[in-house]
Amino acid sequence: MTCSRCHGLMVRERFLDFESTYGHMWANGYRCMNCGNVHDPVIEQHRLAKVQPTLILATDEADHKEDELYTESYSVVMRAA
Repeated sequence: MTCSRCHGLMVRERFLDFESTYGHMWANGYRCMNCGNVHDPVIEQHRLAKVQPTLILATDEADHKEDELYTESYSVVMRAA
């Protein structure tokens, strides 16, 4: 099996669901050895769910004024698990 993101090697893995309503629950799935993409039945159901239409503005005008924008930004580096 190949990864849908990077076409890398997917290996079978067991995952522990800590947020399950009924307590901890094990689930089988696949993880990409290259990029870490996870594929399991729950993720697949969410990906195949009906996509909701997006709301777009009817005019070309922005819904904010220039003086309302906060333009100062900074970088944040977060470590994975």
